[in-house]
Order: sequence, then C-alpha cells, then structure tokens
Amino acid sequence: MSEQREGQHRDCNGQTPRRDFLKIAGVVVVSGGLGSCSPPSDIVIDGIPASVGYILVDTKKCQGCLSCMLACSLVHEGQANLTLSRIQVIQNSFEKWPLDITIEQCRQCVDPACVKACPNGALEVDSKYRNVRTVDIAKCIGCGLCEEACPYTPSRSLVAPHKDFNGDMKSRKCDLCAYAKYHWSPKGGGPGGKQACLEVCPVGAIKFTKRIPVQEGNAGYKVNLRGKSWKKLGYPIS
Repeated sequence: MSEQREGQHRDCNGQTPRRDFLKIAGVVVVSGGLGSCSPPSDIVIDGIPASVGYILVDTKKCQGCLSCMLACSLVHEGQANLTLSRIQVIQNSFEKWPLDITIEQCRQCVDPACVKACPNGALEVDSKYRNVRTVDIAKCIGCGLCEEACPYTPSRSLVAPHKDFNGDMKSRKCDLCAYAKYHWSPKGGGPGGKQACLEVCPVGAIKFTKRIPVQEGNAGYKVNLRGKSWKKLGYPIS
C-alpha cells in the first residue's frame, strides 16, 4: 500500500536510528541524546553539521520532461542550459519502464566528500542557510577536486566556465536554491524557501524534506511519492 511505503519513508527520515549514522563515518559527535530520532542539527561529523534540507525524488513518477533541469539552470545561471543544471534526469532509450529514467540530485551528504576535498575552502557548510552545502564562487579555483571526490555518478558537483568570471572554470552544486541569482520569489530559496526543481515539476516527482534521509544506498533519496490516483494510470503505488 502507498500509505505503508510512505510510512516507511517517514521512519527513514523522521526517526533515523543511530546505526544508520554510524555506517557513514567512523565518528559521530552528537549534541544531546540521540534516542530514536535525531534532528539534523544534532548530527556532526568531523566538525561538519548536517544540512537542514534534502531533495527526494520518485523516479517511477518522473515523466522525463526535463522541466526541473531547465528551471534549475534558469534560476542559477539565467539561461536554459541542461549541462549546468544541478539536478540531472537521465534517460536510457534501451531500457523499459521503470528503469528507463532516473533522477540524480545532490544528496547534501551528511559526510560531504566534496566539502572535504576543496583545497581553498570554496565548498562550505553555509550556516546562513542552515548548513546547506554551497560553493563560494569567488573562492573557487576551478581545480575540479570536488567533482572527483563525489562518490556518485554523475558527480553532484560540476565544473564549467562561468560567464561572471571571464569564463574561468568554477564549481557548481545544488544549494537548494539558496544562492540562485535569478530566483523568482522575494523570499528566495534555501531550506526555508522555494526550490525551483520542486516547484516546476508537473507531476510532483520531487519533494523537499528537513529530515535526514538514510545515507547508505539510494533508498533514502529515491522514494515513493505516488498516491492512490496513480494506480488508475497503471503505476504501482507500493
């Protein structure tokens, strides 16, 4: 049942057990008792506090329209450029549904390899936006080490020429639209604002949560967002 799946998802994000965090790093420093549920602000790994914001996706619900990618590049770069999108919809014409489409989004990792790899402190944990992992473009030297350090394919960090810096190579990554230069909302983005990919998705295949997803594997980030009405269209809802 959809309700059961969604309940399991809430358990993963709302009441993540201690063992799930111990899997992702050797040491976890927790301020306050962890108990059966820990808010993101209580999780600190190697001095890096967890983000208070994550993007979840339903790859079976996705129709492959690429609206999320176009919206992402527009609000961040001011241009419709799929290669500069922080979220990637990947389609395989040789596969059958539901394996023909996948969505790869930045995980805002609790233990961020990209942040640790940056030699110039350009990738940082932004306390202004509740610890979202961001890129300080002015500090970035375009070395690409963040892109190489990302353990996921495609890399959630991308390095490309930046028009505002005379075409110098600069890193980009999802910041939950916190520093989206061309954001449409007066309140902007970040964990407390609006995320372009989520707002533009016509089928609701993208969701924002403040709860930490399970970090091991994809189960915490690729979830079931289908309600009962989707069953009438032939989609499984469990």
